[in-house]
Amino acid sequence: MRPLLGTKASPSMVHISLLILRIGVAALMLTHGWPKFTKVLAGNFTFGDPIGIGSMPSLILSMLAEFAGSILILLGFQTRIAAIILMINMLVVTFFAHGADPFGKKEMPLLYFLIYFTLYFVGPGKHSIDGRTNKTWPG
Repeated sequence: MRPLLGTKASPSMVHISLLILRIGVAALMLTHGWPKFTKVLAGNFTFGDPIGIGSMPSLILSMLAEFAGSILILLGFQTRIAAIILMINMLVVTFFAHGADPFGKKEMPLLYFLIYFTLYFVGPGKHSIDGRTNKTWPG
């Protein structure tokens, strides 16, 4: 029997944990991406321009990262590419869109960044499309 507070993680629990992390972060980020997606569909391109490329390209790039990237993370498909895109998006939000704001406004995008950073290096786990097609996962 395993101790309740043991430090050894079983491979199956690691994969379940990665699945829960992916589903959770994707669902939470979709609450930001979905309004941008519907805004683009409605033809309303008013949006901030934090990096000086125009409001329409900024909205489209942000929507693609937060909506499409989240769906990819949710499915565990092209997870590392989606994680890179979302990490870049979170850095833009943190340092450009909220650059002059207090730390409280930067905290959430930094937390998202850390989750995407983890998913980039650890991968999506075997309970994902990537995990099913890439047989590098042990167990």
